[in-house]
Amino acid sequence: MPKENHQQEIAVLVSAKNGLNYFTANDWTLISDKAGRMQFRPGDQFVHRGKRTQGIYLLLKGTASVQIAGYGKPREIGPGDVCGEISFLDELPATADVVANETVSAYYLDRPTLQSLFELFPHLGSRFYRSLASILSRRLRELIDRPAPVKEATD
Repeated sequence: MPKENHQQEIAVLVSAKNGLNYFTANDWTLISDKAGRMQFRPGDQFVHRGKRTQGIYLLLKGTASVQIAGYGKPREIGPGDVCGEISFLDELPATADVVANETVSAYYLDRPTLQSLFELFPHLGSRFYRSLASILSRRLRELIDRPAPVKEATD
């Protein structure tokens, strides 16, 4: 990948408001060097509710819809956002489906890659988990503040 594109991707991740906010520019350089690069077409589902993810996705370009069963309208995520983090953290099946709305470029980081980075750079691990805690806290608050889905009355 040309160096200019690589720097642009890091700039997107560093400036994201809803992403891994506690990362430094050096953290992003390490992560981007080790991450797998994924491309998804519109309609591709890349996180499947009920299946383990084995890692996390960091969106670089494009948007995707996150559908949580029973919660009505999907939530849209975009560049800088993370998905697959709940399954990554608890090593259980994903709690939502994530589907590309348009062409999506993402970094994918699997558990062994992240663990090896955290062994070499313990402060990176600390900033990673602090960022995930912040993301999950914000998302839970957003979910709580959403109006409850309307259930159809049965006669």
